[in-house]
Amino acid sequence: MKKILIVEDDISIAELERDYLEINGFSVEIENTGIKGMNRAKKEKFDLIILDLMLPEMDGFQICKELRDTLDIPILMVSAKGEGIDKIRGLGLGADDYITKPFSPNELVARVKAHLKRYERLTNKDRKENEIIEMNGLSIDAYSRRVYVNNKEVNLASKEFDVLLLLASNPNRVFSKEEIFERVWGLDSLGDVSTVTVHIRRIREKIEYDTSQPTYIETLWGVGYRFKI
Repeated sequence: MKKILIVEDDISIAELERDYLEINGFSVEIENTGIKGMNRAKKEKFDLIILDLMLPEMDGFQICKELRDTLDIPILMVSAKGEGIDKIRGLGLGADDYITKPFSPNELVARVKAHLKRYERLTNKDRKENEIIEMNGLSIDAYSRRVYVNNKEVNLASKEFDVLLLLASNPNRVFSKEEIFERVWGLDSLGDVSTVTVHIRRIREKIEYDTSQPTYIETLWGVGYRFKI
């Protein structure tokens, strides 16, 4: 049974989310402050986290940023704030989805199932251990989800790794921002392509020798990005 952590200070919303998820076969735990939610997420094994943005003690942005240093599981950010900048920021910090309140509990369940299914597919343990992409000092181990530049490991956030793997697995193929967003986040872009730009910039800062003249990820202005060989 998949185990889900809900971090939500409105207990009535948290209990409604829990009830619908439990009906659909999930095990659910609730924490109502940012600090408690973050500590529990670090100490216990969960398969997915539903994280409210506005929380006592520590907000969802801070929690997401800190958890992404150690956790690779899906994080669904929930907020009554529908501003595009908040959505871009949340996705840029490593959230897998951003859901604006009010929303249908059935929609939440559907998104939870979709992200768990996608995560299982990406981390399928049946992958061959020798599934490694190597190019000009860059090594990407798809099985262990680790990246090395000149034999030195660099730490990529979950979605940063997914974007890099998508491009590197399809060398010389041009991907538009919309296609990258749909392939990596599993959602229609709906104008959220700016988060792709943020992820590309962060990947370059970590793997490129000179971000102004990238060796690996090339920008084709007005078209998209490609991994050069």
